[in-house]
Amino acid sequence: MRTYINSLDMGNTPFLQELETKALADRVPIIRREMQSFIKMFLAVNRPKRILEVGTAIGFSTLLMCEYGPEDLEIVTIENYEKRIPIAKENFRRAGREAQITLLEGDALSGSYDFIFMDAAKGQYINWLPDVMRLMKNGGVLISDNVLQEGDIIESHYLVERRNRTIYKRMREYLYELKHNPSLITSIIPLGDGVTVSVKQE
Repeated sequence: MRTYINSLDMGNTPFLQELETKALADRVPIIRREMQSFIKMFLAVNRPKRILEVGTAIGFSTLLMCEYGPEDLEIVTIENYEKRIPIAKENFRRAGREAQITLLEGDALSGSYDFIFMDAAKGQYINWLPDVMRLMKNGGVLISDNVLQEGDIIESHYLVERRNRTIYKRMREYLYELKHNPSLITSIIPLGDGVTVSVKQE
């Protein structure tokens, strides 16, 4: 089913296609095709003006949001894996999007955002949540990617590989909090490797 759905996709701009091909060849994790399509649709519907992205990697999803979001879109993206920061900066420069993007190196965050995209280290989602809640506008949307952990999330703790158990535990805590936090309305969607869409209520 996933292969069929992705076969209908018309792809992206030539620059993004090139970036995706290189990322896959270099085994750099980027958002999946079905998630790319979902974000494009969301940007068309929601038209956010300020986006916070937690987890830049090489900047693929940042540039996708620039390309398919409003012309006056501003994105703050945060990355703390030092080796990928210069690659992301170079990709932003090559795409001519430097004026729209602020890349933060580390964890210091301020401001207010219409849309937050969570795509960082999966075991850190729960640790990011207090900052995310503080930075989201009322009516703002949080989208979190890769929350189903290739199906591990529904397994018994003891069936998950030992090295993945901390991530598993923290992701289950994160999903519980998203569904039970009185300030959020959250839907968990089995798209790609699992997506949550949360709206902050007034």
